[in-house]
Amino acid sequence: MADTTQSPSPFGARLAKVDKAWLAVVLILLAVAILDTPQFVPTVAFTADALLHTAPFILFAVFAIGYLKATGAENLLAKAFEGRETRMILFAALLGGLSPFCSCEVIPFIAALLAVGAPLSAVMAFWLASPLMDPAMFAITSGTLGYEFAIAKAVSAVGLGMLGGFGTMLLKSTPVFTDPLREKPQVGGCCGVKKPFSAKPEWKFWKEEERRSVFRDTSLENGLFLLKWLTLAYVIEALMLTYVPAEWIAQVLGGEGFQPILLGALVGAPAYLNGYAAVPLVAGLLEQGMSNGAAMSFVIAGGVSCIPAAIAVWALVKPRVFAAYMGYAMLGALIAGSVWQTIA
Repeated sequence: MADTTQSPSPFGARLAKVDKAWLAVVLILLAVAILDTPQFVPTVAFTADALLHTAPFILFAVFAIGYLKATGAENLLAKAFEGRETRMILFAALLGGLSPFCSCEVIPFIAALLAVGAPLSAVMAFWLASPLMDPAMFAITSGTLGYEFAIAKAVSAVGLGMLGGFGTMLLKSTPVFTDPLREKPQVGGCCGVKKPFSAKPEWKFWKEEERRSVFRDTSLENGLFLLKWLTLAYVIEALMLTYVPAEWIAQVLGGEGFQPILLGALVGAPAYLNGYAAVPLVAGLLEQGMSNGAAMSFVIAGGVSCIPAAIAVWALVKPRVFAAYMGYAMLGALIAGSVWQTIA
């Protein structure tokens, strides 16, 4: 009988610790080097040039998030969930669409709010808006797709939050939103927040060693995060521009009308790698003929349905509420894509 009690080999243990994004970059480049050697150097050069072009926006995003974290500015988020329900929805959508905190990062806070009776409508507004835009996302999007697209996406994020928030408020007495919480909601987040939103912001963070440490750690963590995902995205974009026929992209996702917008939303929902990685991919698709409306519906539907954001919602609410969350995402994506197609 084979011995199944042996511990994993040292190589296997080290492989398990390798970041999957970096591993994917290495494997893709290795495949290019083997299967299409002349294309290896152009692929690396394209990736390096794209990263260099985006570097100022990456640095701004990294230091902006570091500052907001170190000062404790996330504590202001609690203000969105005070007062009348309509006010809560408006502020939750605004803060969700503009704050640098993802849905999974505020799971403990959201769980506590729901437990003490905060309206699901305001929470839904925040949940829908928060994965779509933040200072880092705005900087990366502006540098790659232009300020107009970044502003339009930010407006769409807030608009989607209000759509979901007011929609939930109007339908709160229906079976879909009655008793929305799971029996024992899971409050652990992918970002590991332990004591969220418990202190007043300190804007001059450099006066305290603990806050300076938060600034350093957050900046380094987010810098590496953006670097790895953007590197992977630019490598994929380089291959897409080389190997995917532009005529095919233009035929499927190009042109006028509603069909490309619908397809953009349907493709974006399952195909989203990461909010930051999606930006270069959309740039490549636009270059190959993707319509403006399809690009917007792609980033809206994909951003809300991406795994980290979706898990944050799934962890706390029942499947029917989660289905409503996804329904709002698709509806908002189609509206945003249609509007952007008209004005772009």
